[in-house]
Amino acid sequence: MPDGTGAEIEVSLLTGFSAVAPQDWDSCACPEAAAGRPVDPFTTHRFLLALERSGSVGPGTGWDPRPLVARAEGRVVAVAPLFVKSHSQGEYIFDHGWADALERAGGRYYPKLQIAVPFTPATGRRFLTAPGWQTAGRAALVEGAVQVAAQARLSSVHVTFCTEAEATAGEAMGLLHRVTQQYHWENRGYADFGDFLAALSSRKRKTIRKEREVAQGFGGTIRRLTGGDIRPEHWDAFWRFYQDTGSRKWGRPYLTRAFFDELHETMRDDVLLVLAERGGRPVAGALNLIGRDTLFGRYWGAVEDHPCLHFECCYYQAIDFAIERRMARVEAGAQGEHKLARGYLPSKIHSLHWIGEPSFRDAVARYLRAEGDAVGQEIAALADYGPFRKES
Repeated sequence: MPDGTGAEIEVSLLTGFSAVAPQDWDSCACPEAAAGRPVDPFTTHRFLLALERSGSVGPGTGWDPRPLVARAEGRVVAVAPLFVKSHSQGEYIFDHGWADALERAGGRYYPKLQIAVPFTPATGRRFLTAPGWQTAGRAALVEGAVQVAAQARLSSVHVTFCTEAEATAGEAMGLLHRVTQQYHWENRGYADFGDFLAALSSRKRKTIRKEREVAQGFGGTIRRLTGGDIRPEHWDAFWRFYQDTGSRKWGRPYLTRAFFDELHETMRDDVLLVLAERGGRPVAGALNLIGRDTLFGRYWGAVEDHPCLHFECCYYQAIDFAIERRMARVEAGAQGEHKLARGYLPSKIHSLHWIGEPSFRDAVARYLRAEGDAVGQEIAALADYGPFRKES
């Protein structure tokens, strides 16, 4: 029956992604993959299982996987990557201030529930439904998550980096809608990188050409690797890069070394690895995951410092790849106003929140209204500073 109308749906809270059959999960997360590449590689069973099997999530990490699975008519019709969180690290939609406010008032913010892809600030569906079950399946998952939180007397449920359509539907179900922003590059039908440059103002065009010239003159070569071209030693090199960046930006890396081995075994075809090599050894690199129409920039690191190499590996090589593959956009991760001058424009990011305590919920709702207005104004202002030529 269309959209599962009238069907009885049973929602279960499982002990991990290994407790779900891959085909059951992916029938909801990426049914389109039967005819090609998944739209979103991060919600596939293989990616989430790689996090779990590698120990990147689970005991001692503050990310306790408890996926929600909804069944009807004898099959899985909806799933959600739910986690019990004991902190707010690795989320990129920041609620530390909320936690501090509630605990100063005598409440307890942690543990909380998080529907998200850990350590991954990339927009995608969070209420994963089989075809024909979008409305009923999504409603069952929302109700299930809220019921779990309420029965366990947890402070809140957070759905981060969801789609705009999910945000609209969730708000209609009584969840609080939060709008933040990120920088994305959009493909306007460019034939090649030069065609993209032609759309920029003269000054920005000259700056990017100069940056590419400086970066590519670092004394080595830059290669793009995917699929079978990626070898285990490349992951050894990238692990060194990742550790260096992680130790400087957030104290300790979120991912374990074993995660990259899992990625190599199960997701090589979903990976674009950009490596800068000098003197026969990798000295810097950027890791991207490939969606159906979006390239997702994830991690960068280096063991040698070379001017503009970061911009080349993370941003310009990604744009080159997206144009060659006729992809619609590049999402280069969280934060970074420096992306603006390189063609990555501000875009709205959506999340949903359920707060159990009524007075605290009202306070958060007021904050989100004010924040949303400020974000809208900031996006409009930043867009005016973009590098593109102004049309007369």
